[in-house]
This record gives sequence, C-alpha cells and structure tokens, in this order.
Amino acid sequence: MDFNKLIARVKAILLTPKAEWPIIAGEPATVADLYKNYIVVLAALPALAGFIKGSVLGYGIPGVAHFRTPIGMGLTAAVVGYLLSLAVTYVMALIIDALAPNFGAQKNPVQALKAAAYAWTASWVAGIGVLVPFLGWLVALAGLAYAIYLLYLGLPHTMQCPPEKAGGYTAVSVVIGIVLSWLAALVVGGIVGTGAVMSGAMTGAFSGSGNEITLDKDSALGKLDAWSKKVESASKQLEAAQKSGDADAQEKALGAMMGAALSGGDQVESLAPDQLKPFMPETLAGLRRTHLSAQRSGAMGLQVSTAEATYADDAGHELQLEVSDTGSAKGLMAMASWATLQNETESDHGFEKTYKQDGRMVHEQWDNQSRSGEYSIVLGNRFTVKVSGGADSIDQLKAAVAGLDLAGLEALKDHGVKKG
Repeated sequence: MDFNKLIARVKAILLTPKAEWPIIAGEPATVADLYKNYIVVLAALPALAGFIKGSVLGYGIPGVAHFRTPIGMGLTAAVVGYLLSLAVTYVMALIIDALAPNFGAQKNPVQALKAAAYAWTASWVAGIGVLVPFLGWLVALAGLAYAIYLLYLGLPHTMQCPPEKAGGYTAVSVVIGIVLSWLAALVVGGIVGTGAVMSGAMTGAFSGSGNEITLDKDSALGKLDAWSKKVESASKQLEAAQKSGDADAQEKALGAMMGAALSGGDQVESLAPDQLKPFMPETLAGLRRTHLSAQRSGAMGLQVSTAEATYADDAGHELQLEVSDTGSAKGLMAMASWATLQNETESDHGFEKTYKQDGRMVHEQWDNQSRSGEYSIVLGNRFTVKVSGGADSIDQLKAAVAGLDLAGLEALKDHGVKKG
C-alpha cells in the first residue's frame, strides 16, 4: 500500500473535490483494490479514535470524574465497529448502484463503491473528532454534512447521472446511509455494555393484509418514511436551482437539502446566543455563576447553538451547565426518541444509563469514588440541558436541572422552524 498516495487522495477529495472526482471516476479499479488501498485504512480511523477515547483517555469531567471502558471490551467494540463500517460501505455502494436507473444514472458496482468510499472520507476523518473534549459531536456532524456534499459532487462523475438529478439521488442515498450507520452504532453500543435497544421501534410499524403492507405513520419507521419524502422534496429544489445555472442558488439549495436531511425535513435556524442566555440563571443549586458564554455555529445550511456556564462557591464546589440547541440536527434527535433508545451500565464505581421519561430522553452518569457525575435531558427533540460536576448524589444534579426553566425552553422547540 502506498500511504503517500493515500494521503494525497484524502487531501484532494477533501480540499479540491470538484477537480478530484473526474480523476477518481476515470481510474481503473476493482472492489478489492478500493478496499485494500483505501477503505480498510480510512474506516479504521473512527474505530481507533473511539477505542483511545473510551478505553485510554476515558470520558468525564477533567479533574473531577473519569469513566473508562475496559480494555478488552473496548477492543472488541472497536473491531466489531470497524468490520461493520466495512460492511456498511459495501451495502451503501449496492444501494447507490441499485438506485441508479431511478435517477438516469448508469449501474456500475465499482463506480458505486468509489462514490460511497470517497464521499464517506469526510465522515471517517471527522471520526477522529471524538478525541476532542465536548466538541467531538460537532466535528462528527460537520464530517457528515461534508460527506453529503462530496457524494452530491461525485455522483454525476462516478454514476454518470444527469447533474440536475444529483440532488434527489444524493438525498435518497444519504437517508438510507444515515440509518445504516445508526443501526451499526447500536450494535457496537450493545457490545460495549450499554445494552442499547430500540424498544418499540418496530412495534406496530406495519399493518395491512395479504400482499398489501402499510406503514403506521405514528411508528418509528412510518416517521422515517415521511422524513425521507420531505428530504426528496427538498432535493427537487436543488435540481431546479441546478437547471437555472445560478451558482448561489445552487449552494443555498444544497444547504437547504442537507439541513432537511438532518432536521427531519424542516429548515431550522437555531436560537441566537442571546436567546439562550436567559436559561443560564445567576445561581444554580446555591452556587453563583462565575462564567457565561454562548455561541451559534453554522455552515452549509446547518446550525447549532450552545451556552455554557460555571457555578462555584468559596468552598470549592463547582457545577457546569450546558444548554444546546441542536437546530438543524433535530431530526436525528427525534430519530433516537422514536426508537426509544435506552441503555444501562453499572459497576462498582458507578453507573451510566439513558432512558425515556415523560416523553423526554434522559441521560445519567455517576462516579461513586469522585462523588461526581452528570445529568442531562432532551427537550422537544431539539434542546439538550446538562448539569455536571461534584455533588452528594445524582439526585442533587437532577434537582439542579429541575430548577431550570425547562418548560420555557421546550416551548421554543418550533422557533425558527420552517416546515418542509
């Protein structure tokens, strides 16, 4: 394997994709070549980073609490996650190839694998972001968004689809790809001991008799089906913009399509920093606020807002409060809620669990040795509120969250949302 050539290809597809895709499409290759010379290396990055983060560096609050996945369990999860990533890439290529006739493209399994592998480069590289404290999920989200953009640019070259149909082709492929990756993550989650399950994702999803099957619109699969139709509708706007030849209109339409793909079919403008600040009180659990910051980040139709505050007293007690508006990614939050994603892990040192309570997703993490942990809740399938730090028990952190204006924040769940 020529690692210099591999690194050059990664740089080119990430930095100059418009020039690189025609080169990629014209290169002779086989499925075996693509795997051994590219995919097996790039797909290992998220698995390796996840192992380092979970079993070597650990999770928690620096200097306060620390949680690590046992080495053996972490290695097993990394290997299984890696193998699943290799399999998902191939299945994604099969899907791209199978969809080709529907979008005026030419079926070609090798070119389809090129499209899947080189487009997903952005997501694999962004998988290293898990090593970045607190911001890893934003890096991963950015990687996913860029991978969508890369696929959009690549399909006209690899699959020979008409440029005006690349938007719809991308949208349908991406929705399926997100679901495949999500299901793979659930499998890995179960191996590391989180016991992740989709309790009710399939329950009541289907109805009908004989050869006619209908999806229940209120089931997880029914909602996912409705979501994909909204994304497909957004892609038609992209096709129209492409036909117009207006570069600015194309860029805006592409951003709208990606925003729709991640938001569940809607266009979402996350809350401005000043709108989040009122939910960061001057005191929390008897501690005074010593620091406050808020920001909104956005790129290519995706927006996320976050406010952070520190609370402390003269005795050395300290808590961290973080309120986030997932904005354009609220569709992914909703997907987790539809599936009733749950997990629970216990050890001699503490516990970690995720569950649903009163229609809200809740996450708890506690370390008995350091007497510290975190408690977070998802509001309106859009906002996350987390309190972390030292306390006598997890109940104190729960009480701190309960004392916030949760109802007021949840009432803003439709703010800035343009229904698709």
